[in-house]
Amino acid sequence: MKHDVIVVGAGPAGSAAAAECARLGLSTLCIEEHGTIGFPVQCAGLLSTAAFDGCRVSERSVLNRVCGARVISETGSVLTFDAGTTKAVVVDRGILDREMAEVAADAGVEFRMKTSVCSLGENFVCTRGVYGHEEFPFRILIAADGPRSTVARLLGMQRARTYLAGIQADLCGECDPRMVEIFPDASPEFFGWSIPTGPGRIRVGLCGATNVPGLFNTFLRHFGTSSAHLVTGTLPLGIMPKTYANRTLFVGDAAGFAKPTSGGGIYTGVRSARHAAAVTADACSSDTFTDTFLAGYEQRWRGDFGHELEVGYHLFTLRQKLGGQDMDALIRALNDPEIVRTIEEHGDMDRPGTLIRKLLLKPAVLRLLKPLVRTGLRSLL
Repeated sequence: MKHDVIVVGAGPAGSAAAAECARLGLSTLCIEEHGTIGFPVQCAGLLSTAAFDGCRVSERSVLNRVCGARVISETGSVLTFDAGTTKAVVVDRGILDREMAEVAADAGVEFRMKTSVCSLGENFVCTRGVYGHEEFPFRILIAADGPRSTVARLLGMQRARTYLAGIQADLCGECDPRMVEIFPDASPEFFGWSIPTGPGRIRVGLCGATNVPGLFNTFLRHFGTSSAHLVTGTLPLGIMPKTYANRTLFVGDAAGFAKPTSGGGIYTGVRSARHAAAVTADACSSDTFTDTFLAGYEQRWRGDFGHELEVGYHLFTLRQKLGGQDMDALIRALNDPEIVRTIEEHGDMDRPGTLIRKLLLKPAVLRLLKPLVRTGLRSLL
């Protein structure tokens, strides 16, 4: 049987793409290499309310709700902001992923588990797995197979600009269930975090480029407890130069759509998935699968969140220039009642551009970052 669409990967982006394709009347097959959807978990599980709403699922997976954050430097400077209303939810990613797959299955998507892509033809995929070697023809392929995308490798596509490694653990520990805690000095390339998953339970982790296990072990000692559950993952930052080719569209982490400011990828993943489904439906309807036609997908996601990802990547590169003393000074500069109110009013996990521009107009912030203006800050204004 020839499917209109084959989706590779059954994470949130893959399931969202598959569900939307099926809803648009396309015969859809989703291939997943693991035997269980939602495992292994490779995500901190902190979603903005907009990202969670975009998943279009029940609240079954929600463990906790948060309304603010504390940023804590190594020397003890603290910046606290509290929006007073829910800004994000903490979820059980296994439950979330499985429910999204259930929604897709209910829409008519066929799933092939324990099956991985091993080669590609002009309009077919060859797979291997529990069903042996198989060949599946398609009209459009949607690659949602994560930061190590096999599809991208097989097509010889250029990849995301930067890859970070992440480690996190679930612990028992005291916490304010309303507040996420951010520790910028825990990792020189990114940051560490403590996310409350419920009363007396926290999820602690960090991302970085070098010596990540050593940094994590040092960071973990601050919490004075042993790990209950340890997971690792890869974070792709910087959009791949081209997100379409050869009847294939790349979505989510496979395209490098993780947010460089937070590492989250579900918001951009599900939005890119639905843009891909819309272009796929148009391509199948018109029987047109040229790169020129599929370029419309890139136009759609760039018009939606492309600028935010570029702003985020500029901030990520600037963060590499900030040492511990610089970060502490920045936290103290931001710890001004007027600036805190600006953060609480305009802060947006998914679209930080507006807040960044407002902060860069604050004299205290601009004075501190003035040496960096010539190396990239002007592009953010």
